[in-house]
Amino acid sequence: MTQQLRLSSAPLWCAICGFLALLLTVFATVAKAQTVAPVANDIGALKNLPFEELFNIAITTVSKRPERLVDAASAIQVITPEEIRRSGASSLAEALRLASNLQVAQVDSRQWAISARGFNSTTANKLLVLIDGRTVYTPLFSGVFWDVQNVMLEDIERIEVISGPGATLWGANAVNGVINVITKNARDTQGALVSAGAGSMLRGFGNARYGDKIGSDGYFRVYGMGFDRDNTFLRSGREGINNWYIGQGGFRGDWLPANGAKASIQGNFYGGEIAQPAPGDLTVDGQNLLGRWTHALANNSEISLQAYWDRTSRRIPNSITEVLNTYDIEFQHRLPIGERNNLIWGGGYRLMQDDVNNAAAIAFRPTRRDLQLVSGFLQDEISLIRDRLILTVGSKFEHNDFSGFEFQPSARIAWLPVTNHTLWAAVSRAVRSPSRIDTEVFAPSAPPFLLRGGGNRFDSETVIAYELGYRTELANKLGLALSTFFNDYDELRSVEPIAGAPGQSIILNGLQAKTYGVELSLAWQATAWWRLRGGYTYFRKRIHLGNSQDINRGRSEGNDPHHQLLIQSMINLPGNLELDSVLRYVDNLNQVGPTVPSYVSLDLRLGWRPTANWEFAIVGQNLLDKRHAEFGAPATRQEIPRSVFGKLTWKFWTGGNDAKIQ
Repeated sequence: MTQQLRLSSAPLWCAICGFLALLLTVFATVAKAQTVAPVANDIGALKNLPFEELFNIAITTVSKRPERLVDAASAIQVITPEEIRRSGASSLAEALRLASNLQVAQVDSRQWAISARGFNSTTANKLLVLIDGRTVYTPLFSGVFWDVQNVMLEDIERIEVISGPGATLWGANAVNGVINVITKNARDTQGALVSAGAGSMLRGFGNARYGDKIGSDGYFRVYGMGFDRDNTFLRSGREGINNWYIGQGGFRGDWLPANGAKASIQGNFYGGEIAQPAPGDLTVDGQNLLGRWTHALANNSEISLQAYWDRTSRRIPNSITEVLNTYDIEFQHRLPIGERNNLIWGGGYRLMQDDVNNAAAIAFRPTRRDLQLVSGFLQDEISLIRDRLILTVGSKFEHNDFSGFEFQPSARIAWLPVTNHTLWAAVSRAVRSPSRIDTEVFAPSAPPFLLRGGGNRFDSETVIAYELGYRTELANKLGLALSTFFNDYDELRSVEPIAGAPGQSIILNGLQAKTYGVELSLAWQATAWWRLRGGYTYFRKRIHLGNSQDINRGRSEGNDPHHQLLIQSMINLPGNLELDSVLRYVDNLNQVGPTVPSYVSLDLRLGWRPTANWEFAIVGQNLLDKRHAEFGAPATRQEIPRSVFGKLTWKFWTGGNDAKIQ
């Protein structure tokens, strides 16, 4: 225990020095080996994404059209499939740790707290998450249940992570950031892929995928996956009760003719059980189906139509049960006008049918709600000086059933003085629309209510965000991105005592806050066989009570570290070996109850790719501590143990000349 405390409270400079010492040792060893052995061949080389292409990668989240990463007027990071593979991540939440502009904390075996630019909690409500254009959102608390957001990591094309408002294009809840998970089309996943493994925490897992061609223009893939995760530990050292397993499957089909049109259809289903101390296991299941059609018109114009259905179910014994059906349709038209204007506009409609089974301790009234969201957006990208100065202005217009009409404008300007150098600034307004827990919750479920929702007295939370950033690529070897921000929040959620009713409270908009910070990310191709990437984040938050009598004194608005550091190293060794590491430093959390201590975490991966079809890997996670806590209240806080697992992957390509397996 003494060793654990010493490591978890180590200062930042110790983490940096320790990691540099490790790297120098490896560097010296490998450099010596290179004198007697050739650099690893193409099987083990970092060729999935050459460094010079990293900042030229096409992204779509910032402006809903393809643009180079280096030119984007936004604080965006891209997680590539190679970075995911070589990190040893085994879930989507673990992969998101690779974005240094996110706050990602593991709570226990299945729960995560994930946010951007603060306000982090297990019910964080200011981050929009999309998987292939499908919003994974629950109207219960305006957030994400991360335990059921699973994708086959081998199928990910890229993950685009925006820190800062994205509401002009993406709407409510894109307040502090947007995560857009984009999977590969079926043409790029032809053949077979099977992976399996087991270890200490990750007790067993398996993934399987098969893709093939249909006719001359059609492609498909089917997949199945599952895993079984062990319990974490209580602060006392006793094993917690939160182990869980889940199975998932699905398909995707893509039609890619040469006439300028393309279409996709994809679906997923899942089911699993999550252990809890009492009174029984939590069960989850869900299904979704999405279709997308895109057609290129004359003069670089393009129209697209997307629709999806998503059903989720969550059953907690002797507690609430939620069944949510979401129906969504969205139209978009990109229309260049002349030589200087690139206009994009569109609209959408969403229906959420939320059905809750109440419990004695908590209730939602009414139990069933049909929630409608109607939206439209308009954005114009104006070239003030061709290829040098670009102004982007636009707004989202929405109407929801809780707060009515909302508008969310933004203005961004990007200056490109020379190639691969971008200086940008932005000002935006975004809102977090009310959820059912803000307006319709009652605890207990029968009077007298100790806590009640604010009903129509609760309004949307708002933020005015100011950003300044710089992004560059130097000599095809070093990439750098720097952003600063200042956010001014109003109408934040508070819990106010009810006058004349001792012990009773109501949820209202009593708080204000200001946040500011700096985000730095770097990528460096140190040698032909060694790549480093990482980032540092500094964040501060100030809650202002004003006239509020909030019973929590503002402490319920998330728990966020002041400092974060991430360093990922990927080294190609002789003999088709790969040595990879991820080092993270997270500052202490001291805004809610007793402090969660700072910690340093080191993950190591050793991989061997003897042929193009086979890969063996062993992964160690949280190697510096026997176990450490990352989040949670003291009474229920769990600690994440040191763990190790092995993984075997087999690929077999069966497609034609235009197909490839990845």
